[in-house]
Amino acid sequence: MEDCADNCGSGGRNIIFGKYEMGRMLGQGTFAKVYYARDLATSESVAIKVIKKDQVCKEGLMDQITREISVMRLVRHPNVVELKEVMATKKKIFFVMEYVTGGELFAKVLKGRMKEDVARKYFQQLISAVDFCHSRGVSHRDLKPENLLLDANGDLKVSDFGLSSLPEHLRNDGLLHTQCGTPAYVAPEVLRRKGYDGAKADIWSCGIILYVMLAGFLPFQDENVMNMYKKIFKAEYEYPPWFSAESRRLISKILIVDPSRRITIPAIMRSPWFLKGFQRPIAFSIKDADDCGIETEMSQISDITKSKSVPPFYNAFEFISSMSSGFDLSNMFESKTKSGSLFTSRCSASSILSKLESAAKKMNFKILKSKQNDYKVKMQGMSEGRKGKLSVTVEVFEVAPEVAVVEFSKSAGDTLEYKKFCEDEVRPALKDIVWKWQGEDINNNSN
Repeated sequence: MEDCADNCGSGGRNIIFGKYEMGRMLGQGTFAKVYYARDLATSESVAIKVIKKDQVCKEGLMDQITREISVMRLVRHPNVVELKEVMATKKKIFFVMEYVTGGELFAKVLKGRMKEDVARKYFQQLISAVDFCHSRGVSHRDLKPENLLLDANGDLKVSDFGLSSLPEHLRNDGLLHTQCGTPAYVAPEVLRRKGYDGAKADIWSCGIILYVMLAGFLPFQDENVMNMYKKIFKAEYEYPPWFSAESRRLISKILIVDPSRRITIPAIMRSPWFLKGFQRPIAFSIKDADDCGIETEMSQISDITKSKSVPPFYNAFEFISSMSSGFDLSNMFESKTKSGSLFTSRCSASSILSKLESAAKKMNFKILKSKQNDYKVKMQGMSEGRKGKLSVTVEVFEVAPEVAVVEFSKSAGDTLEYKKFCEDEVRPALKDIVWKWQGEDINNNSN
């Protein structure tokens, strides 16, 4: 932690940002190291991933880092590793994450096949997490045992969203085209490079993981990679004799080469094998960052703006901006950012919030104010949707004199319902205060 010396306490303790005491290294990759750390205020154990900015820039990985931040803010679920906050110095980025102590599922797979009930429990938790991610428009795209962690209670946690995708990554054909993932776990349509549905590709990977847990080895194996690909393209595999009839039936519906015929997650969750002992995790009962007293990277911006003091460190938003040449607001509105979720305004933050409150009442949404951030509110729908009541967090940032940025993000509910709400209700209701919606040309904006 060589550039954190000015943050260190006495006695050789390595304290960063005055908040976390850094400990031993847990692991490392090409561009990042993961350390054990302790929250000084709560004594909670956390894991901190430290990424070198210069390497991120050099290797062109900025998009991957910003995507991972965006995705992990969206997918708060009992079976997903929690991102608590993101901070940065001029040289390094720090992901503060939930500390998961049970190691990788991969370590258990290496020991051999699992008992069917154990494999079923992990598969149920995996599918619950993936279903939740898909409901928020997120495809993981690199599901494999190495990216599935186990906590102290033996519960599964999905990690590593660096290769994940959001709806804005789709091309005009509505498909993804980036070939990524680990070949043995990747769906055939991804390998063919002709475009694919990320959610359906995730389901294939889940099927491979289930097979591996029950068998102790991969369904498609060959020393020659091209021969392995041929087996994947034809779905040529065999079941070991100890597989139950119900597990075979389910896997055979997942490992179907044609993604249009592949079983869906709702259908998986209705299958007899899956339903045994299944208890759906209550994903929407998890408090969001504001309720938990966790400062998210964006709320830190608001706090710094209100106090007008010089920040002791860059946070995630400043990091993203600092990667561009100067502070150009147009960088916030590139096509890679979430469509329809951000706009600029020349109105004051207080007048924007006032307009939001009056608009919410007309749309039959109640406003819940944040106790910790005066410029952050939650709009809560009154009626039940496909995945519960729609809940939308709205935050106002003062980023320059007479320029505010308003960000919308879905806290709970169905992604399609959220998009329809933004397009059909939010935009017309707020047109009087909008200077520019992301992706729009200012010259074409009547305001």
